[in-house]
Amino acid sequence: MVAARITVNGKETPIEPAPAHTTVLDFLRDRGLTGTKEGCAEGECGACSVLVARPGVNKPTDWVAVNACLVPVAALDGQEVVTSEGLATAGEPGSPPVLHPVQQEMAVRGGSQCGYCTPGFICSMASEYYRPDRCAHPADATATGTGTGTGTGTGTGVVDSEHGPNGFDLHALSGNLCRCTGYRPIRDAAFAVGAPAGDDVLAQRREQSPPGAAATEYTQDDSAFLRPGTLAEAVRLLGERPGAVVVAGSTDWGVEVNIRSRRADCVVAVDRLPELRELRVESGHIEIGAAQTLTELERRLDGSVPLLAELFPQFASRLIRNSATLGGNLGTGSPIGDSPPVLLALEASLLLAGADGEREVPLADYFTGYRQSVRRPGELIRAVRVPLPLSPVTAFHKIAKRRFDDISSVAVAFALDIEDGIVRKARIGLGGVAATPIRALSTEAALEGRAWTAQTVEAAARVLRAEGTPMDDHRASAGYRSAMLGQSLLKLYARTTEAVSS
Repeated sequence: MVAARITVNGKETPIEPAPAHTTVLDFLRDRGLTGTKEGCAEGECGACSVLVARPGVNKPTDWVAVNACLVPVAALDGQEVVTSEGLATAGEPGSPPVLHPVQQEMAVRGGSQCGYCTPGFICSMASEYYRPDRCAHPADATATGTGTGTGTGTGTGVVDSEHGPNGFDLHALSGNLCRCTGYRPIRDAAFAVGAPAGDDVLAQRREQSPPGAAATEYTQDDSAFLRPGTLAEAVRLLGERPGAVVVAGSTDWGVEVNIRSRRADCVVAVDRLPELRELRVESGHIEIGAAQTLTELERRLDGSVPLLAELFPQFASRLIRNSATLGGNLGTGSPIGDSPPVLLALEASLLLAGADGEREVPLADYFTGYRQSVRRPGELIRAVRVPLPLSPVTAFHKIAKRRFDDISSVAVAFALDIEDGIVRKARIGLGGVAATPIRALSTEAALEGRAWTAQTVEAAARVLRAEGTPMDDHRASAGYRSAMLGQSLLKLYARTTEAVSS
């Protein structure tokens, strides 16, 4: 087995002797790359953002921003990482480095004050800067990419408040927080960058395939990080090591390591297993590999599943979605995960792979208790299967304290078939109101077979308010949660009637 190594800013570096639980953040800082900062240690502030070369959606390679505080450095064995220090290029002998266009625009537009969060913003902005289809935006003709701070991409004349004339999507920065500069100059910098220049090394790198996922066996201090090469090998490993922690994007386990100081004797990574990264559309269903990141899935589905398309922008932040997976969100069994209500409304099922083969379990039967499920020891979620055709009337309502990058107080997903003014089928998924994600079965029954009218909806909303067993906690009271359930159905009805009247 080849020794575990990582390429940082073009230089290959051995991972040893870092402990197996070491994060990318700590690994980089221990080697003097202190631009990568720790702010929250749980993926909410973005100060730790770095770029990783990943398989691309529109090109062979995408430069993807991830939270370095959550990812074990062993998970990037054989991979390429670029930090904020690696974005600038060497100048003439005796001259300072030449700033990257993103760095230059942040500097000239006053996008930094204390500077603590700036490197993380820079890396997240660079990821969006290199997004292959960004410059296909029709308003992009004014962007020059000169990196001088004096180009015609001035940050004025924005397409809307969250998208610039250069195609820059501000959602790319939804996982980055700044507590002193204010966001206007940061937005100005984002909307001012142009297209990458023809000799931009990182832009050229997108045309080559990223490194393959190395089969990893990294052991330090009696702790192991293992990346099997096939699903069969992964299942075998889990059979031999029943106490192993399974990770994909590590967005949940990374928090446990950082905040709760949890350590595992063995971590098994499944994020690069080919069998868990497929997306297949067949006559009767869509099969979604459980280890695709939410960003990959969002771009590959491209709005073809409207309910999922509504979920993605509300699921944490772009930084988290760049690593998080459906399999991970379902595997934790959390009652406040955002994807289960949506998948329940879509009548999804899970394909569970184990030593005895594969079995299909309806998601409605998957959860058995708080963070418990029917998944047996040694089984993996291989894929999520969504039946076709899709219901035409859908909505996802997430009630949280912040608009983005927050945990739900309540999450409600609707999928309705309404024909000739009659509700032929209703599927409603709920999160945050019971020990598990649940279907609102009583409300579904109150809607099906009845006219889609204000009277029907008001009666069903009263039923919906009584679904589940909501509790009081620091996010919301039980009464508030119940009220929001009913209000969400009234909101859906108002939206559908407005659409008809328009």
